[in-house]
Amino acid sequence: MTAISSPDSHTASAAPRSVPRRRLRADVRSERRAGWAMAAPAVLLLLAFLIVPVILGFVLSFTNARLISPEPTVFTGFDNFVRAFTADPAFFRSLVNTFCFAAVVVPVQAGFGLLLAILVNQKIRGVVAFRVIFFIPVVTSIVVVSILWKFMYQPDGLINSFIDSITFGAWQGTAWLNDPSTALTAIIVLSIWQAVGFHMLIWLSGLQTIPEELYEAARIDGAGPWRQFRDVTWPCLRPTRVFVLITITIAALGLFVQIDVMTQGGPVDSTSTLVYHAVRMGYKQQQIGYGSALSLVFFVLVLIVALVQRFLTRDKD
Repeated sequence: MTAISSPDSHTASAAPRSVPRRRLRADVRSERRAGWAMAAPAVLLLLAFLIVPVILGFVLSFTNARLISPEPTVFTGFDNFVRAFTADPAFFRSLVNTFCFAAVVVPVQAGFGLLLAILVNQKIRGVVAFRVIFFIPVVTSIVVVSILWKFMYQPDGLINSFIDSITFGAWQGTAWLNDPSTALTAIIVLSIWQAVGFHMLIWLSGLQTIPEELYEAARIDGAGPWRQFRDVTWPCLRPTRVFVLITITIAALGLFVQIDVMTQGGPVDSTSTLVYHAVRMGYKQQQIGYGSALSLVFFVLVLIVALVQRFLTRDKD
């Protein structure tokens, strides 16, 4: 005989299934609300200090906006960009200085940092103190470091006194930051010294991931120190190398604090950079529209350099 089920039995069997589903959906909605509540502060900060300023800067770069002006802001199209490339000599000087600074700092700082990392990676006494000494400038405020070096670069500062001592008065030194031929070089030396410890640690972390078996195999094959570096160390450091080069390049192109603290653009704009020139025009001269246009040019420049550098250091396999 076939059992006849009553409607009450169907209702009773369906009820336990619907209740867990409703509870599961409620739990999912509760988790989503909790997630959005936890992410809300970060999202608001990103909107307030990154997304909105970027959009506002992009819009203002096509206007004649001034910081304090009774004149209304009007749309001027590409006039600010035309002005930068045709009627602003300081822009071209700042652009040249920026590229010169990056062309020197990127290879020297990366190479010097790698050399220090290789030395620190050796099992010798005092290596911990060596790491600390080179990392102290990194954790020190760049403003403080710039002020100290500004005093050292003065005509009667420590550097000229040292030169005078080792040359027995034969060379009296120079006004490093006031001479157009030496001002940018002086800031390059400071910048390399200040940041090389940071990249030393990055190189060191990459060196410590290389298996020792590879060096043992190279030594068995008769490879000397140079061949071990060329055939083992350098290829294994490729991911670290890409990261170091890109970060140094972006930091070099964004040079600002040292210029603002030490030289304010230097004599005849000898140390003015693209970022400093944009800030000077946007805030010191209150030309917000033109400063925003220069900032947009800087963004495009950094993007192009980063993409080219990434293409040149790509994995060709």
